[in-house]
Amino acid sequence: MQARLAKRVKLLHLNDFSEYYNILVNDKTGHELEYLCSLISTNVTSFFRESKQWEFWKNNLSTMMEKKNNKLRIWSAACSTGEEPYSIAMFLEENAPNSDIKILATDVSPRVLKEASGGVYSEKAVGSLGNIYLNTYFHKVHHNENSVYTIDEKIKRHIVFRGFNLVTGNYDIFKEKKFDIIFCRNVMIYFDKPTQAALVQKFYNMLQPDGYLFIGSSEALTDIKTGFKSRSASIYQKV
Repeated sequence: MQARLAKRVKLLHLNDFSEYYNILVNDKTGHELEYLCSLISTNVTSFFRESKQWEFWKNNLSTMMEKKNNKLRIWSAACSTGEEPYSIAMFLEENAPNSDIKILATDVSPRVLKEASGGVYSEKAVGSLGNIYLNTYFHKVHHNENSVYTIDEKIKRHIVFRGFNLVTGNYDIFKEKKFDIIFCRNVMIYFDKPTQAALVQKFYNMLQPDGYLFIGSSEALTDIKTGFKSRSASIYQKV
């Protein structure tokens, strides 16, 4: 954090972090705070991350879709540059075609949300995808002597990208919404225990009965008192 913030302090011609703190506190627009969030956020992601979770979902998808009448509402929290929500949409397009699917994808960083909504990826970013997904749901485009891959519109149509802070965000906007699945992977490891517990409770309240919470493989709810029951590695179900 010190290294990242030092560059911003230098760019703004400030003497130290205290002066930068004063700017943050006195900025009524909130623009500098948004910039700070983008600056210190760690955006590491990839397509179809956490392979065992996708195997679990595929094995249980038909039962889930039958219970939900082929209608799913999903939240990809902390979606970063979009690989997660696009993976969800491609997975469902492939395994549950013609279903009613809507995905809310949020992140605290305006910069990564812009990249995510653009849906343009390098050859390296899509390198782990099999030919079925790559050839069906991407378009290869030559750009500045390099090849890039753009997400097909039939995948994009399932997803809405929005800015949201999981810690300080106004959860009242979700009062009329209930999700069938929430993905929040590799985020809570950065929070202290009280913040983790508060966030998990919010997720619980926002899920439909029998809804699922997918978290990262390095995370667990074992130290948090919840109404969730473990169903598989880093997968919990509301009971």
